Amino acid sequence: MIQRKLEKRAKLLITCPDRPGIVSAISTFLHEQGANIVQSDQYTTDPESGMFYMRIEFDIDDFDKAFEAIQMEFAPIAEDFSIEWRLESEKRMKKMAIFVSKEDHCLLELLWKWRSGELIVDIPLVISNHPDLKDTVESYGIPFYHISVSKDTKVEAEQQQIQLLKQYDVDFIVLARYMQILSPNFVSEFPQQLINIHHSFLPAFIGANPYKRAFDRGVKLIGATAHYVTDDLDEGPIIEQDVLRVNHRYTAEQLKIVGRNVERITLARAVSWHNEDRIITYGNKTIVFN
Repeated sequence: MIQRKLEKRAKLLITCPDRPGIVSAISTFLHEQGANIVQSDQYTTDPESGMFYMRIEFDIDDFDKAFEAIQMEFAPIAEDFSIEWRLESEKRMKKMAIFVSKEDHCLLELLWKWRSGELIVDIPLVISNHPDLKDTVESYGIPFYHISVSKDTKVEAEQQQIQLLKQYDVDFIVLARYMQILSPNFVSEFPQQLINIHHSFLPAFIGANPYKRAFDRGVKLIGATAHYVTDDLDEGPIIEQDVLRVNHRYTAEQLKIVGRNVERITLARAVSWHNEDRIITYGNKTIVFN
């Protein structure tokens, strides 16, 4: 379904200790600001002593003025209920950078959805440690930057990448099968802004040729995991997972093809949910209001 930006739509995401009166206070506040709530989702981890999470979509007239007023005047309620909160404008288009190596399946899925209007973002650049996909990316009218990475040049390469991302004022970065481990310094520059995709065999079949070893073991499910990147390799908060069923008739190469399909689908979902402000992280988990 082709999406469109709604000029009067805003989204409020909150996290706080659970207690009576939160929903009433927020709803009353938005009503007094002239907002019309069009969607509201909430979740409590433990009704007795847990945390409360909420996502509200609402429309407001005279958007820019009202949006600024809400940002300023919500602070007393947030303080009263110990709320961590984020207010997002639907009409502001996020800037998404893509990192890629040689494999193109996840990259192309994102570019297809972007060009078809299913993924409403600005893609100001694609960065790769290999030149292979330059023509593909530039055929979409998107700047392509080749920054080679080796053990000896990793620090310098990451500084170049960070400089480019800040130059383009990027909101978040998607690692579309970018086959490099990012340093803690790089990750710290973009907290909760890095989305990665990998096969879901982990912790089994670690390292090279996982599909060959999965074939040798006779696996019956091929999966993929999309998650936020943290300093702990492949252990950041999980956004989305999916699986496709296989059987003994599949060759190792056919398993790899299935793996690519589930990777691109899973990553695209995770990117869409992040772009639409549907995710709240807590600890090493996520709440996804989809």
